[in-house]
Amino acid sequence: MYHKIKSIIFGASAFVFLSSQAFAVTEAGEFQHKEHHSPSAQMYVTNNIANLDVGGTNDEVEEIKFSADEMNSDDKTRIITATGDVEIIYNQMRLLTDKLIYDQNKDVINAEGNVRIYTSDGSVIVGDRASLADNLTVGEMYNIKVLLKDKSHVFAEKFRKKGNHKKVMHHAAYTACDFCKGVRPLWEVNARKVQHDEETQNVHYNDAVLKFKGVPAFYTPFLSHPDPMVKRRSGFLMPTMGSTEYLGGFFQPRYFWAVNDQTNVIFSPIYSADKGIVWDGSYKQYFYNSYFSLAGSYLKDKNEGKDRAENRGYAFASGRYDINNDWRLKYNLKYVSDYLYLKEMNLPYDDDAWLNSQISFERFSGRDYVSVDAYYYKMLSYNLHRRNVRHYKALDRRKPIVAPLMYGEFYTDQSSIGSYFKTELGSASIYRQDGSESQRLTAINSWVLPMTSAFGEKYRFIASVKSDAYYVNKYEYETDNRYNGATGRIFPQAGIEWRLPFVRATDDSRQIIEPVVVGVLAPEGGNKAHKIPNEDSEDVYFDDTNVLDLDRYAGYDRNDTGSRVSYGMRWNSYGDIFGRTSAFFAQTYEYNKRSDFLSALDRQSSHLSDYVGRIYAQPNQYLDLNYRFRIDRKKFKSKYDELGTGVGPSFLRAYISYIFLQGNTHYNDLYFERKEIYTSLRASVSQYWSVSVYNLRDLRSKRHRNLEHGGKVIYDDECLTWETTLKRYNSSNPNLDNDYEFTTTFYLKTIGSFGS
Repeated sequence: MYHKIKSIIFGASAFVFLSSQAFAVTEAGEFQHKEHHSPSAQMYVTNNIANLDVGGTNDEVEEIKFSADEMNSDDKTRIITATGDVEIIYNQMRLLTDKLIYDQNKDVINAEGNVRIYTSDGSVIVGDRASLADNLTVGEMYNIKVLLKDKSHVFAEKFRKKGNHKKVMHHAAYTACDFCKGVRPLWEVNARKVQHDEETQNVHYNDAVLKFKGVPAFYTPFLSHPDPMVKRRSGFLMPTMGSTEYLGGFFQPRYFWAVNDQTNVIFSPIYSADKGIVWDGSYKQYFYNSYFSLAGSYLKDKNEGKDRAENRGYAFASGRYDINNDWRLKYNLKYVSDYLYLKEMNLPYDDDAWLNSQISFERFSGRDYVSVDAYYYKMLSYNLHRRNVRHYKALDRRKPIVAPLMYGEFYTDQSSIGSYFKTELGSASIYRQDGSESQRLTAINSWVLPMTSAFGEKYRFIASVKSDAYYVNKYEYETDNRYNGATGRIFPQAGIEWRLPFVRATDDSRQIIEPVVVGVLAPEGGNKAHKIPNEDSEDVYFDDTNVLDLDRYAGYDRNDTGSRVSYGMRWNSYGDIFGRTSAFFAQTYEYNKRSDFLSALDRQSSHLSDYVGRIYAQPNQYLDLNYRFRIDRKKFKSKYDELGTGVGPSFLRAYISYIFLQGNTHYNDLYFERKEIYTSLRASVSQYWSVSVYNLRDLRSKRHRNLEHGGKVIYDDECLTWETTLKRYNSSNPNLDNDYEFTTTFYLKTIGSFGS
């Protein structure tokens, strides 16, 4: 009797629903196309109607708990009957029924009346009756209702497990929506027949219908996909459809080919009305200690122009190879036929000014680090091309090839007083298409001593010597002022940082005030700008992030010469009084009025720099503010502002973002003034409905213009999300200038999405 009861449990425990995935199973590629705002559909891995697993486990267990109000055994008929609150507990699963009958002659087990199965994963299965036979290789359950772990529901008139490893549900329905008795759910999927083949690991549907409030919306006579146990299998993925100005209407089927466990290919040609076929696809290969990924497309454009090539396309390749425990190789290679292709095809990097390719060797060992890199660039800036074609072409002719770019940093162990030595070694070889070139060797040897005094003062002493050697060819510093040959420089520098934090703590708050002073001692001049080209230090900025740095340049080609003292004040508060709030304010005093660094910004002639700082405030849940600034030292006018703030409760939240950056045509004619404001408002209209609107506005001229504005309406409940978006662009993108974009998308939770 014990073994028969155990067999009952084995059969009952098999009524567990598993997740499913439509079509083929694969990970999204790194270079997968951006989402087109066009009719589309997707399905996700989740619990749904796809798979009802039946059949017990053969693992032996030591204990099965069985109880019933009454048990009878008829020796003549060989029928065992258990009645009244029959309960069997096995391996974190419970079976409850009013009556359990075991016919030993036919080897049939029947559970009758209020059959309930509580599975180990949290699902609950309810049915009128269940029957198992033929040594549990076949079984049936009638009028089943299933509440899955994710609160979704499955209904079926009949469930049957055949002896040929097939399971079938008849007149099945699935929904993730909550609903009351007698009221139809918001949406449901019905199928006349759902069959799962254990041997082929396929799930087949007959006459599947998607209904909204009982009204049919989509029908397919047949549908098949792998079951959830299949991780990867060749097959068709969801296609993409849409329309763009460049392609016209298009249709893109996608076929996934699982070559083996480590290799997959996606073949996804685009059939377009205006450009014919665009051949598109991707390839991925995984090894034990490396991976490789390739994506690309190609089309023959018969209407090519001065900005478009006839043979157009792109290819992106990336990968990594772990050579050993210390060294690894990384590469990210990008090619595109012309600067418009990525924009017109809505591909990754379409808004980048430069498309760069990189190969890198890296070594990690304790605190030491070494890298050897090579870079190649292609000009893509549509904005610059539209504003100044001549300058665009000049930059394109001078685009660099950097190979190799080497860097290493090495640390010694700390001494008895806590000091240590740091050595930085670097080199760069840069070649340009106009024939100019430069090679640099750099060594920076530093001694660092951090310490804390008995009074709580924080000190940091630094002494360094930077040595550079250059060889340049065809370097033109000014018109008719060229230099060819070798040169070098030695730049010593010493610095000290002093901080003294003052802490005030109460029962409900904690405040920290910390004055900071940084002193730098260094010689004047010596940058040799007429002999040494500036390849990596053109991005000159002065703000709260670098005001206290020893070297405020981003690269090595320009030294931050001259002695100076930088001073500032930090304030932080945590607790009930100010919430989480912080502020920082600083300025620099230069001993030389013509500081190389600050003169590169403003042609200034003063000992004092501008004021820089930042403020962050979150006093409560209704306000979040972050503000960074740079203020003129004399006129107190703003030269840089960056503000972002959110105001209001969660059901009515406003956000404002403002940025102002003063132009700097003296140092770099690409630094145009920028002044923009972004505003948005999100309101929760009801429990399920929310509305949001936004606007991005350019404030540079008297006639302000909107760069982009739009809004979104969202409905979101336990089983459905519906998003409708309307946008208008006044953009530099050739496909979006003064155009409208309208999208509406339905997300059926646990099933997938479709939209247009």
